[in-house]
Amino acid sequence: MAVQWIQLLFVIQLLNGTSIDPSSLVDSTRKQSRHLDSLKQRRFPWTHSVLDWRRPLGCYDTSVQELIVIDDLLSALVGIEGRYISIKRVLGKEDNVMFRVDASMDLALQELAKWIFPLCESYLLITQFVESRSQFKTGLVNHAFAAALRTLLLDYQAMVAQLEHQFRLGRLSIQGLWFYCQPMMGSMQALSIVIKKASANNFVGSAVLNLLQSQAKAMAGDHAVRSLLEKMTQCASSAYLGILERWLYEGVIDDPYGEYFIAENKSLQKESLTHDYDAKYWHQRYSLKDDIPSFLANAAGTILITGKYLNVMRECGHNVQVPMSESLKLVSFGSNHHYLECIKVAYDFASGELLNLIKEKYDLMGKLRSIKHYLLLDQGDFLVHFMDIARDELVKRPDEISVEKLQSLLDLALRTTAAAADPCHEDLTCCVESSTLLQTLSTLKDLETSQSVSDKNDLEEPVNITGLETFSLSFKVQWPLSLVISRKALTKYQLIFRFLFHCKHVNRQLCGAWQVHQGVRALDMQGTAISVSSLLCRSMLKFINSLLHYLTFEVLEPNWHVMHNRLQAAKSIDEVIQHHDFFLDKCLRECLLLLPVLLKKVEKLKLICLQYAAATQWLISSSISIPKTGTPSDGSLGMKKFKQLKLRNQSQTLKLASENATVIASIRKFEREFSAELQSLGPILNSSAQAEPYLTHLAQWILGVGSDQKAFGI
Repeated sequence: MAVQWIQLLFVIQLLNGTSIDPSSLVDSTRKQSRHLDSLKQRRFPWTHSVLDWRRPLGCYDTSVQELIVIDDLLSALVGIEGRYISIKRVLGKEDNVMFRVDASMDLALQELAKWIFPLCESYLLITQFVESRSQFKTGLVNHAFAAALRTLLLDYQAMVAQLEHQFRLGRLSIQGLWFYCQPMMGSMQALSIVIKKASANNFVGSAVLNLLQSQAKAMAGDHAVRSLLEKMTQCASSAYLGILERWLYEGVIDDPYGEYFIAENKSLQKESLTHDYDAKYWHQRYSLKDDIPSFLANAAGTILITGKYLNVMRECGHNVQVPMSESLKLVSFGSNHHYLECIKVAYDFASGELLNLIKEKYDLMGKLRSIKHYLLLDQGDFLVHFMDIARDELVKRPDEISVEKLQSLLDLALRTTAAAADPCHEDLTCCVESSTLLQTLSTLKDLETSQSVSDKNDLEEPVNITGLETFSLSFKVQWPLSLVISRKALTKYQLIFRFLFHCKHVNRQLCGAWQVHQGVRALDMQGTAISVSSLLCRSMLKFINSLLHYLTFEVLEPNWHVMHNRLQAAKSIDEVIQHHDFFLDKCLRECLLLLPVLLKKVEKLKLICLQYAAATQWLISSSISIPKTGTPSDGSLGMKKFKQLKLRNQSQTLKLASENATVIASIRKFEREFSAELQSLGPILNSSAQAEPYLTHLAQWILGVGSDQKAFGI
C-alpha cells in the first residue's frame, strides 16, 4: 500500500501543482555521506565485512549488486554520483551529462539502470537551468518559470525521499524503482526538451512562453504531461500578464528586461508631427516586435493601439485609466479566452475616450472647417482683399519678399472680412516657398504619381518666379490634433492651395484684361484686333473658370462632405486619420496634382493666359494709340479713362489700328498657342477619363471651351 501511495501522491502533485513540506521528509543528506554500509549492516549484517568498494561490482552476488545499484540510483536521481554509477559531462556540451555504470555489473541490472538514467539526466538539466535562469539578467518570465520548476523539483525530491524510505524498509527492488519512476518520467523528459531548446537559443520573454505552449500542444496525447506544461506556461506568464495589464489599462510599458512584445522608441517625439513631413511618431513610437506570444498573436494589433490611445491622453495631461474590476484582471490566458474579453473592453474604452477628447475638447471638426475655409478657399472674401493689398509684395522674387509684411497684410485681411468671426483665424500663417509647384511635387517621393513630374523639357518653367507662384498659407496645429493634421497633411493642403491660388491669380489677370476690352467697346472697334482679342480673352476666361469650377464643385466640395460624414461615424482616432488621409490623397489626384501629364498641360495653358493678360495693355494701347499709363492690367484701368477715349479722334484711332499689323499678329500667336494646347488637352483627358472617371466632367468643360472657339472662328 505504501508503494501505491507514493505513485498516486506524485501524480496528484504534478497535476495540482502542490508540494510536500520538505521538513516532513526523511533527511536526504545520506546521499552525500555514503552510509550504505550502515544500512547493509542493519538489514544484512554480513555485508559490513564482505563489501569492499574498491572491488568491481561484478565480484558480488546478483542480489548484493541489486542493493548496491538501487542505492546508487537513489543518489543519481538527485544528481549525486554513486560508487558504481558515475556522471560524465559530454565534451563541448556543458548542459549534457551521461551516467555510466560499472562494466562488471550484471547485464540485467545494467539495462534496468539505463532505463532510469534519462530521469536522472533530466533532473540535473532542470536543476542547472533553475540556477542559471534565477539570475537578474534573465528576465521576469524566466524568473517565474524557474520558480515553477523549483516547486516541481521539491515534489520530485519528496518522491525520491519516499523511495529511499521504502528502500530502508527493504521493500524496494530495482524493478519496483523503475515502476515508481514511470509517472514522472514523461513529464521530466518533456521539461528537459523545453529547457534544452530554451538554453540553446537563450530564449527570454515571449519566446519562452511560445516554446512552452508549442510543447504542450505537441503532448496532446499525454494528458498528464500536457497539463503539467500548461501549468508551467501559466506560471511563467504571470509576470508577462502583469506587463500587459499595465499597458492595456494605463498605457505604460513597465518592462525592465525588454521582454514585452511592444517596443518604445523614445527618440521619436510628438513635436516632430508638426514640422517633419516624414514624421514616424504615430507608427513607430510604439511598434510590435517579432516575438509575439502565440496566444496574443491575433490581438497584438488591438493591444498596441489600446496602449497608444491611453498614452496620447496621458501626453495631453488627461490622466485616464480603464475602470478596473475583478473580472478585468488578467490572471491567465486559459481556454475560456477571458483575456480576449479584457482586451476588447480596454480597447473600446480607450478608443471612445480619445475620440471624444479630440472631437469635443480640441474641436477637430472646427479646426478642419477652418482649414477648408482658408487653404481650400471655401471662404474667398479674405483672399480677394489680401490679393489686392499684397499685390506689390507678391510680384517680387521669393528671396526679396518680406514674410513679416505679408503676415501683417494677411492679418489685416482676416480682421476686415467675415473671417474675423472664425475663432481659428489667428492660427493662419503665410509662407513663401523657394520652388514652383511642379518642382515641389517632384521632391515628394511618397506621392503616388503615375510618372515623374521633374521632366523640365515638357514645360518651360518661369525664369523669374515670383511670390504669386510660391506663396502659400499654413496653419498652427497643436498636439493632439497634430495626429490628424500632421505636417504631411498640411503639406498636401498647401499643394492644393497653391494650385487654387495660382488659378485665382490667372482668373484675376484675365478679368482685368476683360475689363480693358469692355472699356473700349464704346469706341465701336468691331472688326479690328480688339474684337479678335476680346474673343480670345473670353475663351481663356471660360477655360480658367471651368477649371476652378471643376476643382471646387466637382472635387473639393463632394469629397469634403464624404469625409465629414465618415469622420462623424468613425469609432477610433485611427479611422479618423485614415479617412482624412484618404480625402487628401483623393483630392490631390482629382485636382490633377498627381497626374503630371495633365498638370503640365494645364500649367502651360495658364502660362499662356498670364502672358496674354500681361500683354493686353500693350495690345490695346497700340491698337487705339493710348499712351502707357503705367497701371496694371488687372482692371485698375477703370471706366473713367475709357470715357476720355471718346474725346479722341476716332478716325485717327481706326487708322492706327488698321495699320498696326503687329498687334493682330501677336494676338493670333497667342490664339494659336492657346488653341493648340487646348486641343491637345482634350484627347488626353478623354483617354485618362477611362481610368480616372472623375475627369469626365473636366473633359466636358474643356471640350466646351474648344467648341466655342470654333464657333467664333478663333
